[in-house]
Amino acid sequence: MFSSIFSTAPPVDPNAPNFHAVAAGSADNDLFGELEPKDTEWLCAGGFVTETQVFYVITDDGSHIMCQVIHSATGVWYPTIQFTCKIANPKTGDKVWKSINVTNFVTPPPGLDKRSSRADEFSVTYKASPGTEFPEKYTISANLGVDLQVSLDFLRPASIPGFKVGKGPEGGYSYFGPDKQKAEGYVIHRFWPRFKASGHVIRNGKAETVNGTGMFAHAIQGMRPNLVASAWNFTNFQSEQLGGVSAIQMEFTTLDSHGKHGAGSGGVVVNVGSLVIGDKLAAITSETRWPGEETTGSMISRTTHLNSEHDPDTGYGKPSQILFEWKGPSILPDAPGTLEAKIQVDLGSVEKPHGLIEKVDVLAEIPYVLKMAVNYVAGTKPYIYQWQNPSKMLITGPDTLAPGLSSGIEVEGECYNEATFIS
Repeated sequence: MFSSIFSTAPPVDPNAPNFHAVAAGSADNDLFGELEPKDTEWLCAGGFVTETQVFYVITDDGSHIMCQVIHSATGVWYPTIQFTCKIANPKTGDKVWKSINVTNFVTPPPGLDKRSSRADEFSVTYKASPGTEFPEKYTISANLGVDLQVSLDFLRPASIPGFKVGKGPEGGYSYFGPDKQKAEGYVIHRFWPRFKASGHVIRNGKAETVNGTGMFAHAIQGMRPNLVASAWNFTNFQSEQLGGVSAIQMEFTTLDSHGKHGAGSGGVVVNVGSLVIGDKLAAITSETRWPGEETTGSMISRTTHLNSEHDPDTGYGKPSQILFEWKGPSILPDAPGTLEAKIQVDLGSVEKPHGLIEKVDVLAEIPYVLKMAVNYVAGTKPYIYQWQNPSKMLITGPDTLAPGLSSGIEVEGECYNEATFIS
């Protein structure tokens, strides 16, 4: 405490940048950082840190499955660990949602590394099989009550490496604060953009076979979540056409407090994404948009809400349509060139939604201790909209990747997306 009172450090310029976006200064063709073992190990840091492993599955029958482990550290209190699972079929309206606080969480479990974890209610087991068709696998086994048990395998194909935006140990990081070396906070994202999923769920004693594809994210918010972002967007598009296609994006908007010119210059939009075509990781995209500045450069990675309509349930402007765009250089040596992709999804109106799974009241779902520590602005009520819809993605790129791709090919698949409003 006294060192901060009697500090001899030079004062910080109030107009100096206090936000440093992921891969800032990296060339468009140098964004791909292949994951190293430590990148997806549990950090379990102290202070105010929220860390999660989340697996999103789109099943062969068009259902959505999400399994998530959340480790929430809240300063002086013991961390809270939750396991959440959502199973939903947007076509039928069938939905199961479980969120439980687990006991006796440990990582690593005996004989495993910190990519694995377990508690009394679940286990997440990582296994490497180098040199095989599927060199990495996660297995989830969870008993979430008498009415729901889950047993699922997630296998990463060798042709689709996991990635972070930017190389080295700092790949995937965005930093908050004027000094990156003494950051006030940070956000990290690491991904598997496409995996094969198989297994079963047991609902009310009845076993259901699961087969599908999906994506995995390991994410960390290294500061109070209400200080990280005012909004988030996320999408996960999967298709079996063209030999296997995936398109993902994660986007957040900083608060007014963090930007290029210090407090008051925020509202920075940071987006990272990827394209998988022919079951090969083909492109990594990243775009940072600074308020009041023209976007420069040829790369595009962005989410755009269209025709927003006031939703009295949440108080926010819900998009009626949403547009996802990717543009960047191919990272495949045998298919050089530029890749572009677009998806526009019709989400319907407030009265007649399309593919709406749920409007999640965030404060109703997070643990009480975390809720008290977060101190959301009075009157703020964060919500997450979740949708899944059959969708079409238009892709253009080099013909060496897929015949006729230079003229554009439309692929059909399922698009799961989230829009989070915080303030």
